[in-house]
Amino acid sequence: MQSEDNYGNGTLPSQIRSNICKGVNGLDIHYLEAGFKGKDKPLIVLLHGFPELSYSWRKIILPLSESGYHVVAPDQRGFGATTGWDNSYVSDLSSYYQVNLVRDILGFVSALGYKKVASVIGHDSGAAVAGWSALIRPDIYNSVVLMTPFTGASTLPIDTSKKLSIYKDPVDTISEDLAALPRARKHYQHYYRTRMANSDITNSKDGLAAFIRAYYHHKSADWENNDPFPLASWTAEELAKMPTYYIMDLNDTMAEAVAKHMPTSQEISSCQWLREDELQVYVSEYGRTGFQGGLNWYRSGGSEGNKRALELFSGMKMQVPAMFVAGRQDWGIYQRPGAIDRMKEEVCTSMDNMHLVDNAGHWVQQEQPEAVLKHLVSFLAEVN
Repeated sequence: MQSEDNYGNGTLPSQIRSNICKGVNGLDIHYLEAGFKGKDKPLIVLLHGFPELSYSWRKIILPLSESGYHVVAPDQRGFGATTGWDNSYVSDLSSYYQVNLVRDILGFVSALGYKKVASVIGHDSGAAVAGWSALIRPDIYNSVVLMTPFTGASTLPIDTSKKLSIYKDPVDTISEDLAALPRARKHYQHYYRTRMANSDITNSKDGLAAFIRAYYHHKSADWENNDPFPLASWTAEELAKMPTYYIMDLNDTMAEAVAKHMPTSQEISSCQWLREDELQVYVSEYGRTGFQGGLNWYRSGGSEGNKRALELFSGMKMQVPAMFVAGRQDWGIYQRPGAIDRMKEEVCTSMDNMHLVDNAGHWVQQEQPEAVLKHLVSFLAEVN
């Protein structure tokens, strides 16, 4: 069913349409699509991260479809125009467990009438859903593209039959060490799991548009201090080498952290990858929904229930062809020390393609869509 609203505020090409897929795992999933005309085209699924939307793929959807694919980009659970998800700071996070997010996309694919997917492509937290989808259901997903490192399931605890095992996420266990640094700090995910994070952002004193603009700028290649490098270890001293959008000053909200790096009016006017009319799409959607749905992903990701659900897949490797693409100025590659090596050497059995795109930070498919598209088309031609 084609939606009647003007999703994208008129900034999307006419060949991209906005649709609703109803009754999928309790959701009515909103998605953008191109290449829907004609039959028997291979399906490609694009999965966004935080704080993003299906709209974050706007520069990729149409040109990728012109290579002969039906391309779909859903608003995932907790985001955008998709409905049916819990928007509260809930104690039961099971609907946000990774296995259920994978189920959302599997049901979505099936509802569209497909038994196979040529590739599932994920950015930021969407890379985790793409990675788990390909690992758990290689019979469905022919290939995977990851734009953030994916490390699979942690190993099962060994020799614990006479010991009580209490799980604490590393992000939470390192919080005391970060707070004890000479310049007291905290991990952004630890902050995102707090009850006040949503209201801090939505009610920030400079307004929602200023927050989104500053957040996107700060994590992009436009911020000249993004010069990432591998960290030696998961210690407070090493993590504190990252910018404050990852390792925040202890008493700052995220809105306060990024406001210190608000781009100048000249930088804003010269930013062609996120024009003001495009920014307003994010402002409109997040102004309507808030951020709690997306923040619940962080809360679920650090929960014992999510970890235990994923233990079923401990030791499993990703068997389908995989490619990694990220911005060379993206600190997200290194925020978990050793993650990128574990992905390539231990988790993925067929990852021969790894690309770092010049002049791109965290938002690689928005900052440098032509370069990303070139890598995608080449990879898909190889594996399909």
